[in-house]
Amino acid sequence: MPTQSEPSTLSIVLPAKNEAENLRTLLPRLRHAYQQAEILVIDDGSTDDTPAVCKANRVGTIRHPFGMGNGASIKTGARRASGDVIVFMDADGQHDPDDIPRLLEKIHEGYYLVVGARMPSSHASLARRLANGFYNRFASLMTGYRIKDLTSGFRAVRARRFRKFLYLLPNGFSYPTTSTMAFFRAGFPVAYVPIHAGTRKGKSKISLLSDGTRFFVIILKIGALFSPMRLFLPISVFLVSSGIGLYAYNYYTQARFTNMSLLLLMSALFTFLIGLLSEQISSLHYRGIEESGEDR
Repeated sequence: MPTQSEPSTLSIVLPAKNEAENLRTLLPRLRHAYQQAEILVIDDGSTDDTPAVCKANRVGTIRHPFGMGNGASIKTGARRASGDVIVFMDADGQHDPDDIPRLLEKIHEGYYLVVGARMPSSHASLARRLANGFYNRFASLMTGYRIKDLTSGFRAVRARRFRKFLYLLPNGFSYPTTSTMAFFRAGFPVAYVPIHAGTRKGKSKISLLSDGTRFFVIILKIGALFSPMRLFLPISVFLVSSGIGLYAYNYYTQARFTNMSLLLLMSALFTFLIGLLSEQISSLHYRGIEESGEDR
């Protein structure tokens, strides 16, 4: 694995909870290939031998006193990492360290966020493949950019830029969703590198049904925060069209204007006004970011 492209200020952050078995294989590979990099394992309240494995491999460890969530581990790692560039990767063995130079190459080209986009064959089941495809298309609609992998946890970021969004990141598994859409909304360049994610050892901590529903709700919330009119305008158009259509039908069949038609038209107006107000509030989140200058 080439190491000559490795920047001198690289940090590799791995959130981990009860991943001792996988870390025994992964950490030696990282330690050997990236001898000058800072490697941080964020132990999210593990009850297995994760601390001992980290100590044996001479990597930095930050331990949460109890399980706070994957997103909380990412935030801890981002705050404590010393590198100008941070690579986040899962500790379950799904992400191949050999792909890190490809992410860093894009960072060197000027991108602020580079995501390892999993190829369709990487998903363990057809249901997960369909769900991820839906989330990617929906998020692309919300942001106006093509998003190839919304939920991949394998990514490289410019640390200074990433830290500006820490207050937005949830403590659960959806930090990739929030950070990707935040970078797009702020106008920061984002790139994707195709990767093949391996099969993790042990049981996944993500539930397709419960976490899938949570991802969908989070996309709606982020859409309302970062691209409000993309969310509210179609709803407003639907309501006003329904109101006019219902009025035309009732006028033609009964020659009268119903309260339901009025309710739909008023709802359309209020939805549109809420979208305008949300758009103004959304812009306030990025005023400091846009005025902060470059980080090169």
